[in-house]
Amino acid sequence: MIPENELSAMRNRTEHATPGPWKAFVEGRDMDCGSSFIRTQNGDIELIGATEADYDFIAHARQDMLRLLDEIEAIKAANH
Repeated sequence: MIPENELSAMRNRTEHATPGPWKAFVEGRDMDCGSSFIRTQNGDIELIGATEADYDFIAHARQDMLRLLDEIEAIKAANH
């Protein structure tokens, strides 16, 4: 089981990141030219050496983490 202080730290990091949703745009897949990037509400994030899968993972993590943390909270509440 993940200790409560670790779950709290995960939620804190997620909630302090740039608000979502984030979306990956990969050169050759989502557009024909330009650099790959992750679009956020506060601007674009560009990475060096990232794979297509890395871009998708990082972009989706912004939304996925909150959903997972909310689900863990709901399961804990249901079991108490």
